[in-house]
Amino acid sequence: MAGSSFGTIFKLTTFGESHGVAIGGVLDGVPANFQLDLEAVQLELDRRKPGQSAIVTQRKESDTVQFLSGILEGKTTGAPIGFIIQNDDQHSKDYDEMKDAFRPSHADFTYQIKYGIRDHRGGGRSSARETACRVVAGAIAKQMLESLGVEFSTYVDQVGHIRLIDTSFFLKEAIESNLVRCPDERTAEKMEQLIREVRADGDTIGGCVRCMINNVPAGIGEPVFEKLHAELGKAMLSINAVKGVEFGSGFASIETRGSAHNDLFNEDGSTITNHSGGIQGGISNGMPIEFRVAFKPVATIMKPQETINTEGEKTELKGKGRHDACVVPRAVPIVEAMAAIVILDFYLRNKSVTL
Repeated sequence: MAGSSFGTIFKLTTFGESHGVAIGGVLDGVPANFQLDLEAVQLELDRRKPGQSAIVTQRKESDTVQFLSGILEGKTTGAPIGFIIQNDDQHSKDYDEMKDAFRPSHADFTYQIKYGIRDHRGGGRSSARETACRVVAGAIAKQMLESLGVEFSTYVDQVGHIRLIDTSFFLKEAIESNLVRCPDERTAEKMEQLIREVRADGDTIGGCVRCMINNVPAGIGEPVFEKLHAELGKAMLSINAVKGVEFGSGFASIETRGSAHNDLFNEDGSTITNHSGGIQGGISNGMPIEFRVAFKPVATIMKPQETINTEGEKTELKGKGRHDACVVPRAVPIVEAMAAIVILDFYLRNKSVTL
């Protein structure tokens, strides 16, 4: 199966299925002699893992990462970092009825058409469980970037129709102060209540994750086909359930005029506004990189739906098992991880541009 690798210099390849023995990855191009905080890597996984609260899937996985290579006494050696995460709590029988029927809006049908075979147990390779591997790689990338002064703030700013409007000021610590990972307490309470209502109804709902990256040096990114926002967009769209990405002013920019939208310069090269989201011409300009990632409602719902089986016959299917009613609270560390992978990869690529 192609398409399991991401990155140019800092490159991640993942493997494994949702209900297999384990998932894992190989991370190549990691700079040598960097002291890693392995506990911090595990903490990032804990932010993504299932069963962490009452509003997410109750699958119980420890998501404990085991490093196999590339690290000696806590330091990177420059060799590929191999790692695995055991799958401990699969309920494959929950998917027996789905073996011969396609879940609407899931990858079941397209995988069957493409490969002539699919792992129906939890979606196999198409399961969001694979994203745990990205969080491991992203946690390593984030530590290296933080040593260079780069800082990440990633949080939920919308669930369904409930949106955090004022994002101008909040305490970063507030992101982890509630189950939804929204830094505004009142908005978080409304989001949580909505998720609980949707869950009780056997349904699902979408939402949005906002990411801000501060102190990225100007000049990161490649022109034309590998623009910084293009690679960030690709990274985000590779995450399960993502349906859209906008940078800076995003789609709202179509309602403005150039005279109002242009980011005018200060004398030091910074800009008065940041409608560009920190990226111009596909290259970072030194301003904060800002983007939003839209997640659709989870496809598996606990309500009967009409579908077709592998013979093309109409049938009815009701979801079983343990699933998220809203994926965005657990998606926060995934978005941050993929962003860190992209920024570090471009940083390393940039070091080869000039003598």
